[in-house]
Amino acid sequence: MASPGDGRPTALVTGASSGIGAAYARLLAAEGYDLVLVARGAERLEQLATELTGRHKVEVAVLPADLSTDDGIAAVEARLRAGPVDLLVNNAGMSLNRPFLKSTAEAEETLLRVNVYAVMRLTLAVLPGMVERGRGDVINVSSVAGFGAVMPGSTYPASKAWVTNFSESVAQSVRRYGVRVLALCPGYTRTEFHQRAGINMSATPAWMWLDAADVAREGLRDLRKGKLVSVPSWKYKLAVFALRHTPRRLLRVASRDTRGRVDAAR
Repeated sequence: MASPGDGRPTALVTGASSGIGAAYARLLAAEGYDLVLVARGAERLEQLATELTGRHKVEVAVLPADLSTDDGIAAVEARLRAGPVDLLVNNAGMSLNRPFLKSTAEAEETLLRVNVYAVMRLTLAVLPGMVERGRGDVINVSSVAGFGAVMPGSTYPASKAWVTNFSESVAQSVRRYGVRVLALCPGYTRTEFHQRAGINMSATPAWMWLDAADVAREGLRDLRKGKLVSVPSWKYKLAVFALRHTPRRLLRVASRDTRGRVDAAR
């Protein structure tokens, strides 16, 4: 890794092997950041590291870690505390393709560990150093789904509601020290997220999908504008407005998701 004296900032990105995480890695490398790339699988991280070092001449370290485990979280915490990290992107996340009544405590705890617990611990690991230095940025990738119970039977929206509210609250407490925290809340984005969860998205209209690189760019732009919450794309800004202001009774009528049908899991 780069030393603090070489003049280049350092960013650590979780869930960096694909999707929004990989988009952030490419965007930040192009801006001259040295990188620490975190994901479960080392092979894809190594491939991305080779691409970025060759193209942008930055230093890229690979840190394989499973953020659903204590050991995985502890390994990333140790790196965050070991030396200056100027930007943390908490992008790793997961969903479940099952209704709550057909889920298990183990599966739900894994979701909460990745989507909530890891975000909390890594944010807490990096912030003291940023506050001490009087600068630093954190982007926590949340979701438009966190603004309402839009997928009956899925606990994913609840986990992302926590991420958004946590980020906004922490942002208000640290900005007087020169530190910025942003909740990035995209809608449907073309990544491997749904495929890994086994969720069939073939019926989702093409116009609803966002590009991961566009999402990453808009999030970084909003962070630098001082925003606390970023919702990329005008169509999802409208969706969030509707989720916030539509009467809950009407929202429940309109909400549909196969994970909410108990018979769908039989």
